[in-house]
Amino acid sequence: MYMKQLLILGCIVITIACSPSNPVDKSKGTKQTVDITSNNLLELVNWNQKPISDLDKLVKKYVPFKLTADISDYSENQKSIIRKLIEAGNIINDLFWYEAYGDKEKLLSSIQDPTMKAFALINYGPWDRLNGNKPFIEGVKEKASGSNYYPKDMTKIEFNNSTLPDKDGLYNFIRRDKNGALLTIPFHHQFKDEVAKVSKLLKECALLTENKAFKKYLNLRSEAMLNDDYQASDMAWLDMKDNEIDVVIGPIETYEDQLFGFKAAHECYVLLKDMKWSKRLEKYAKFLPKLQKDLPVDLKYKQEVPGRDTELNAYDVVFYAGDCNAGSKTIAINLPNDEEVQLAKGTRRLQLKNAMKAKYDKILEPIADELIDPEQRKFITFDAFFSNTMFHEVAHGLGIKNTINGKGSVRKALKEHASALEEGKADMLGLYMVKQLHDQGELDGDMQSYIVTFMTSIFRSVRFGAASAHGKANMIRFNYFDEMGAFTKNIETGKYKINFDQFDIAMSSLSKKILTLQGEGDYDGVANLVKNKGIIKASLQEDLDRLSNKGIPVDVIFEQGEQMLGL
Repeated sequence: MYMKQLLILGCIVITIACSPSNPVDKSKGTKQTVDITSNNLLELVNWNQKPISDLDKLVKKYVPFKLTADISDYSENQKSIIRKLIEAGNIINDLFWYEAYGDKEKLLSSIQDPTMKAFALINYGPWDRLNGNKPFIEGVKEKASGSNYYPKDMTKIEFNNSTLPDKDGLYNFIRRDKNGALLTIPFHHQFKDEVAKVSKLLKECALLTENKAFKKYLNLRSEAMLNDDYQASDMAWLDMKDNEIDVVIGPIETYEDQLFGFKAAHECYVLLKDMKWSKRLEKYAKFLPKLQKDLPVDLKYKQEVPGRDTELNAYDVVFYAGDCNAGSKTIAINLPNDEEVQLAKGTRRLQLKNAMKAKYDKILEPIADELIDPEQRKFITFDAFFSNTMFHEVAHGLGIKNTINGKGSVRKALKEHASALEEGKADMLGLYMVKQLHDQGELDGDMQSYIVTFMTSIFRSVRFGAASAHGKANMIRFNYFDEMGAFTKNIETGKYKINFDQFDIAMSSLSKKILTLQGEGDYDGVANLVKNKGIIKASLQEDLDRLSNKGIPVDVIFEQGEQMLGL
């Protein structure tokens, strides 16, 4: 998902290191500066000006938000680590540009309109990620389902018939040799110079930190960038407990590969751990084994035991780069994705507190004012939004990672549909966990608050569109809940009201359906679910249009970087 660039959505100069069109031959690449050296993304558009064109409206689907944190008590070494991690994140941006599009410098140099250039930067290419990846630049073709991971002329049949080793691996590109045959190019070969720089920066951070566990992780991650073997560093990352600074960096999620869902995309988060909030969340991890046992599905679909080394932590995120920064922004993370690591040690769930609050204040509450019945509007709270989001991430660790019938991992069996179904599972099981813990007296608040806030979040996330796994998952859920009578809509006011008993039934029913599809590795069943329910019907589209006409943003963009932190 990245190419070569030094882009920060905040107050940092944007420079470009262009990458060759042909990733096999990098000798043609030369460093250049694109025509926006003195500007940054936010300076390309007057965000306070009322939209006057269709393009203005597209850009202003996003609302700016400053990513900052109080680091006054941090040591000089810690501040140096943050600077170096941001520098590494800028390089990661470039790698994602290549994975998502290709030659970034050529694209940006061809765009004269500053608003259009800003929108290309937000989307890491000429396709609107919040509108099904439709091109917004005249003459640009439809975005390839496989992004830039595969040859544009390659068919699924050709790929499936190929005996190419590791063709479904996470960390390589598929290209053609001089005779036209398919070959693989590992990420660490394609990006040799870039990952060497990232590796060096991580090692320098390791020398600066006094935290032994963080030092070990940084050194192992540094090595992994050079050979694409991330398992040891994933294990070390889970061993860290008391580090104040954290970084998630490397090729991680597979959302960008919508052809097969095989290839990972580069991203980077620079994080500052909120030690007090994290302490408050510790107690919930111990409930995972019992929650797994009590899932509303047959025993054969829940026989895997979640790893016990599971943590819930809260962070202020101070820098996004790459995949997580493209289009809709991530507000919580569940990692590692490696199924072997998950079963052996578990996962860490990271709640990005400041980014979460931005979406709640600027997006969720205005949506609630417009679409939720006044009698139920009072149930929408940030605490419920935080908990629903947190348990969504926890729920990624529940269910099943490997099919029960020899089809391999769920991810590989369901291919391009795996991500959307997994996000749908996490949403449903997250709410299921909230209900179970609430019933046991382990979670405070009114259960109706969690449910109404959850429903409102469907409207928020469905606006991400069909190009997003989260958007598609929310379309499926909205249509399924509608058919089950989980809510009603007042035709005169356009407001929605939850039917709590039916909502509970629909939640259990959809959870069971998703877990069964995953356990069976039922590709055709999932494809039919996506086809029939992963759509926005006319009535819902009218509601979404109302939100847009009211000027309610779809997502956020970040002012971020060293200046935001006073570095």
